[in-house]
Amino acid sequence: MGHVDWDQLPLSRATTARRAERRTEPEIVRTVLAEPGTLVLLVHRKRLAVVPGDGPERLLALVPAAEVVDVADAAAHSPETRPTWLYLGADDDRAYVACILPDAAGADELGLEGVAPVSAADAVVARHTWGSLRELGAQLTTRDVGLATEAVALAAWHAAHPRCPRCGEPTEPVDGGWVRRCSNDGSDHYPRTDPAVIMAVLDEDDRMLLGHAAQWPANRFSTLAGYVEPGEPLEAAVRREVLEEVGIVVGGVEYRGSQPWPFPASLMLGFVAHAQTRDIQVDGVEVTEARWFTRTEMLRAVESGELGLPSRASIARALIEDWYGGELPGA
Repeated sequence: MGHVDWDQLPLSRATTARRAERRTEPEIVRTVLAEPGTLVLLVHRKRLAVVPGDGPERLLALVPAAEVVDVADAAAHSPETRPTWLYLGADDDRAYVACILPDAAGADELGLEGVAPVSAADAVVARHTWGSLRELGAQLTTRDVGLATEAVALAAWHAAHPRCPRCGEPTEPVDGGWVRRCSNDGSDHYPRTDPAVIMAVLDEDDRMLLGHAAQWPANRFSTLAGYVEPGEPLEAAVRREVLEEVGIVVGGVEYRGSQPWPFPASLMLGFVAHAQTRDIQVDGVEVTEARWFTRTEMLRAVESGELGLPSRASIARALIEDWYGGELPGA
C-alpha cells in the first residue's frame, strides 16, 4: 500500500493559477491576447493540439495569439466558424487562453467544386496533431495537463449548454468563458461538476473486486463507480452503488483522493470500501461480471492478457496500483 501520491493524480496536477478575479474584466480574453507571451491552447472536437511524437512525455502545442488571430477575425462574419474563447489563468511568465474551434472546422466533405472548403479554422486544424485528454493525460507535463483538463471541461459545458434552461433562448459566453448569459432574460448560467464515487472494494482477505461493464471489451475490468444522488452523502453513495451493482454489503469506507474527469463533467472521488459479504450478484445491466483478485492472480491475469486494466490517467488505475503496491503492466 502507499504507492500512489494522492495529491498528484494524473488529471489533478496543475501549476497555473486560475486568476478567477480577472474573469470579470471587460474583454478579458482580448486584453490577454494582446499581452506579450500569452499562449493559446487549441481544442477541436474534444481533442487537444499536441506536439507530434510518441514518447513517454507529451506536450501541448501551445501557440502564440498571432496564429489564431485569423480565426477570430473570420468569426465576425461567419457564425459557423466562430470559436469560443476561455481565459485559463496565468503563471509567473505568461497568461493562457483556450480557443475552442468549431466542430465544423476541418470537415472532410468536399465542396461543390470537388475541393475541401478552407477557412482560417480549417487551416489551424490541418496544421496540428490532435489527441484526447483521456489517452494523453498521464503523459502530459504538470502545467499542460492542468490547462488541458480545465479547457476540456469548459469546452464540454459550452457544447452542452447553448440555450437558456429557463426560456430556451440562445446564451452567449461572458466573463472569460466561465459564464453563459441568456440573450433574452439576462440570466447567468455557470459550469457544473457532477460528483461520482469510485471505489476499491476489498474483502477480509485483502482481495480486490473488479467489475466488467456491459459496454466494455470482453477482458476489461475496473473498480466500481457511480454518481452521487441528490441529498446523498458520499459514503452512502459508495455503499449503495456496490450493493446495487454486485450485491456486496460494504461497511467501512475510507477516502483516498479525487480528480476531475471531464468526459463530460465528472469529479471522481476515490475510496477504499471494506466488504462485509463476498457473494457476488451482478445486476446484469451496468455490471455483467465481477471477480475477486489476489495480487498474484491479478498480475498473472494482466500478463496473460486475460485482464485489461483502466488507463493510467484514471483514478481507478491509481486505486488498483495503490492496493497492489506498485505499477502493473499495460498502458
